[in-house]
Amino acid sequence: MVFELKNIYKDYMQGREPVAVLKDITMSVDTGEYVAIMGPSGSGKSTLMNIIGCLDKQTKGSFIFDGADIRSCSDKQLSVIRNRKIGFVFQNFNLLPRQSALENVELPLLYAGYSKRKRRELAKAALRKVGLEDRMSFKPTQLSGGQKQRVAIARAMVNRPKLLLADEPTGALDTKSGDQVMELFKELNEDGVTIVMITHEPEIAQCAKRIMYIRDGELHSGAFGTRGAEREEREE
Repeated sequence: MVFELKNIYKDYMQGREPVAVLKDITMSVDTGEYVAIMGPSGSGKSTLMNIIGCLDKQTKGSFIFDGADIRSCSDKQLSVIRNRKIGFVFQNFNLLPRQSALENVELPLLYAGYSKRKRRELAKAALRKVGLEDRMSFKPTQLSGGQKQRVAIARAMVNRPKLLLADEPTGALDTKSGDQVMELFKELNEDGVTIVMITHEPEIAQCAKRIMYIRDGELHSGAFGTRGAEREEREE
């Protein structure tokens, strides 16, 4: 098992009053799974992603990631988990604009303490894996949206993490580029990569092997069905 959430609640203070954002969420993801979490804006999916990604902590409940109780981890331990065990893919790529594709992919390896030679070797292999061997020296401004996202995926995977966590990975892409990114996710999952993807798009969620739905901070496994998800999309 990669991680398990049990009876997770997350509250934020609004003035002096707590506002519940996540309510009694329980889920687990096994090694090699490909899970999509669907929900409209304001449903709590970004907050859930931040907790799964160890970027935030729950108000109460249990979160075990790769055998570690996250609530008891220090900030330093959480940094190590994020760097070595979780690969992040964001809607807006989050690439450093002045660095080349190769240098962007090397960043997690730099923080992990790899030698320059090893960083270069692993980053090149990661870019070849996503089909960008001819774009290694290009800066983000010289790349298309789809190419930027593939650089981001290479960066996310270069440390061989336990989990690839993707937040609206096709949100800033045209249809063709989005399809290419989803095909790459499929190939990665077939190679054994565990993926959890946050999305509000039903057609993107359908690429996953398991779909869960979040609404008003509550998570359901197939509770709303595809039609319910499509209805939420129209309402948004």
